[in-house]
Amino acid sequence: MRCPFCEANETKVVDSRLLKEGLSVRRRRKCEACERRFTTYESIEIQMPVVVKLDGRREPYQKEKILKSIAKACGKRPISTEQIERVVDNIEKNILEISNKEIKSKDIGQLLMHYLRNLDPVAYIRFASVYRTFQDVEEFVHDLQHEEESFNSSLRYE
Repeated sequence: MRCPFCEANETKVVDSRLLKEGLSVRRRRKCEACERRFTTYESIEIQMPVVVKLDGRREPYQKEKILKSIAKACGKRPISTEQIERVVDNIEKNILEISNKEIKSKDIGQLLMHYLRNLDPVAYIRFASVYRTFQDVEEFVHDLQHEEESFNSSLRYE
């Protein structure tokens, strides 16, 4: 590993720690030339499937979109950053179980609703009300009940 300060090639690992359930490693390093210390992170790079939008367009999976959606739904709720990160990790695991090539954006939305329902009922309602288009409250209630029934029978989740 090259030193970011003096660009020397010789660095020594001083300390290593596992992060995120063993999926990444944090390493403290020391440069042999200038003796300055710095931190590096090593993680597994997983190729996520392509997202197929409702209109048929395909775009790369973007974790930031899911984080932004969850953060918006969970705004001003007693939900920690760690809980949100755990939800995103679980959604990504489920996406990889469903397909390694392509996944419909609708399936990602259903996964989000499932995890938000288990995380916080208010966040779930917020997300569902934006994610789905409704004409009135009765349609909203009916659709959410129907969604839960079809969701539980169509996909496997942790």
